[in-house]
Amino acid sequence: MEKSEGITIPHEKPWRYEEGEYTVTRGSAWSGPGCHLGCGVLMYTDKDGKLVKVEGDPENPMTEGRLCVRCLDMPEIVNHKDRLTYPMKRARADRGKNKWERVSWDEAYDIVEREFNAIKDEYGAESVVFIHGTGRDIAPWQSRLCWSFGSPNYGNVLSGNACYLPRVAGMAATTGSFWIADVAQHFPDRFDHEGWTMPEVMFVWGNNPLIANSDGFFGHWVIDLMKRGMKTVVIDPRVTFLAAKANLHLPIRPGTDAALALGMLNVIINEEIYDKEFVDCWCYGFDELKERVQEYPADRVAAITWIPEDKIVRAARMLAAAKPATLQWGLAIDMTREAIPAGQAIAALFQITGNIDCPGGLVPPAEIMAYSGGWGRDLLPPEQEPKRLGLDRYRLLQMGFKQSSPDVLIETMETGVPYEIHGAHFQTTNGIACMGADPHRVYNAFNKCDFIVSVDLFMTPTIMALADVVLPAATFAERNGIRVGDGPQRGEVINKVTQIGECKSDMQINLELGKRFNPEAWPWEKPEEMFTELLKPTGYSWEELREEAPVYLPVEYYKYKTGKMRNDGQPGFQTATGRIELWSTFYNAAELDPLPYFEEPDPGPGSTPELFEQYPLVLTTGARNWSYFHSEHRQIERLRRMHPDPIVQVHPDKLAELGMEDGEWVWIENQNGRAKIRIESTPILTDPRIVACDHAWWRPEGDPEKFFDAFEYNINNLMVYSPGKSGFGSNYKTSICRLYKLEDGE
Repeated sequence: MEKSEGITIPHEKPWRYEEGEYTVTRGSAWSGPGCHLGCGVLMYTDKDGKLVKVEGDPENPMTEGRLCVRCLDMPEIVNHKDRLTYPMKRARADRGKNKWERVSWDEAYDIVEREFNAIKDEYGAESVVFIHGTGRDIAPWQSRLCWSFGSPNYGNVLSGNACYLPRVAGMAATTGSFWIADVAQHFPDRFDHEGWTMPEVMFVWGNNPLIANSDGFFGHWVIDLMKRGMKTVVIDPRVTFLAAKANLHLPIRPGTDAALALGMLNVIINEEIYDKEFVDCWCYGFDELKERVQEYPADRVAAITWIPEDKIVRAARMLAAAKPATLQWGLAIDMTREAIPAGQAIAALFQITGNIDCPGGLVPPAEIMAYSGGWGRDLLPPEQEPKRLGLDRYRLLQMGFKQSSPDVLIETMETGVPYEIHGAHFQTTNGIACMGADPHRVYNAFNKCDFIVSVDLFMTPTIMALADVVLPAATFAERNGIRVGDGPQRGEVINKVTQIGECKSDMQINLELGKRFNPEAWPWEKPEEMFTELLKPTGYSWEELREEAPVYLPVEYYKYKTGKMRNDGQPGFQTATGRIELWSTFYNAAELDPLPYFEEPDPGPGSTPELFEQYPLVLTTGARNWSYFHSEHRQIERLRRMHPDPIVQVHPDKLAELGMEDGEWVWIENQNGRAKIRIESTPILTDPRIVACDHAWWRPEGDPEKFFDAFEYNINNLMVYSPGKSGFGSNYKTSICRLYKLEDGE
């Protein structure tokens, strides 16, 4: 791409300048720590190079100076006394004990190289797995390290890959692309862009974007558009801020999103208020979908979802009447077992109403790099690809996604079938405290490995429990980098402003390890050269981008009409039929139901009524809060003060029924396990049968050799590895439970 094709926004101030006694550096906050949004930041350093203040960058067109508390508190995070600041090792026999020995980087690399190559020589490269946490900018470097080593097993320990990937994989399988809400984020002039149309209504489905955002989507955009007159429909079991301000709030029973979507499709199709021209020209399988949705009349769906029937009908009519309408959805869709048909049903609502690839509707992201498929897949020897765990079981893993199945991985580690796993590389992941359903099972499975290395910012329960070597990672303030690879992609620069101990960036670590494993696959001398390689679609080098960022890729609408959605240049979509497949040929070939459907969450009131009598509360987990990102930040004093303990939100009427009080510590339990948690009485749960609780809890102040109490406070004790039929999706956000008081001394 020529640079002239990209659009840049000049800044009034240079990327680095002096302000009084401080040096101010412009950057992008894109991990670690924290989320994967890339807020524009101004980092203030003193004469000694210490980070002393972080503020929002008013010249950043996406955030315009806005920041959340996690970025504002970066100085405490970066300079925290408990940061990992140098490599360490311990004897295999001391795994789980706080017996670390400081080593040099060269010695640490020597150990990793020796141990991994020994495993590779004796058992095969597939016997080493490469695991990372939430994608952020870790994914390209971790996938390249994995595949250049020769292992096909790259991924995570989240059952069903139940974070973002079910939505991405499902839409790719049925439309050939992923789709995101078009809120003018692609254009430098944003809402004033000629040719852009504001959505008449936005459905915020299973997402609280003011706190928890899907990749590249900033929650304040919703507020900006509401001020301009956009209506909102919020689907959430809790009365969030946006739900309280919405034109319509649908307080759904967790895990029943597919039923709601099918019920709305029933109304739109039977009342013939869909976009007939778009359906006739560009959709495949409409008649079959029409027949399927007859199973979901609004009254039946109301009984399933616990949403009043009139609200379901009203939401359907609002969507059909809006030109255009758009969708902002979240993890609540992915974190149910049958996430694939749920996503298919929700997407169909916007497909049959013609809100596809149009201004203000749903549009495919402009991609600098398709990071969901990783980077460097061509490096994996062809004979290794068939060994990828789960590939033979789940056909959807073949849809451009190169991750292994976490569920098959855990099973393989336990059984040794089809081969044994002997080594693991963890990169900024805390599986025991955060991702792993049934954390005891995760611990026991990985503890069988001969060797484990972990890269992170702080000591975590997972490192203390399992790692033999730990490598200290840099925060975004301590490294150079680029922000690409999410949502409406644009090129922005991360600038290094400080150095803590011997910490190195994830990119630097993987480059140096990669050179040891496969130097031909890592020909660069420094990370900045790798960034330039990834930036090739923009036509910019990393150094040039630093001066001119952000760079926007060109965007156009209605590409399906001009052949720009298909590899063969023909009009239509990149599917077998050339159309959006409401009846999926891919799912059919994969022996999955080609049409969307609803399956009762199991366990749940509709699937296991006898068990529900024993555990009579519907449990949803993982709603974000301001001060944490998953399992991070528990040791940051000011952030911890905002949310000091794990909580379960309970309706006041239910508390009175249970004889419990606000602030009381209780056990939350189901048939799988229990965790200790503190009650927060709140009416935002409109249905007293539902409780909502925190995830990813551990206590850094706890005993290291008890893994910082991760097992005691972890809500994942109540979860199990149980993916959907496709291999995607798992019930993290819908289960059942009961609450009971602690005994004396507990």
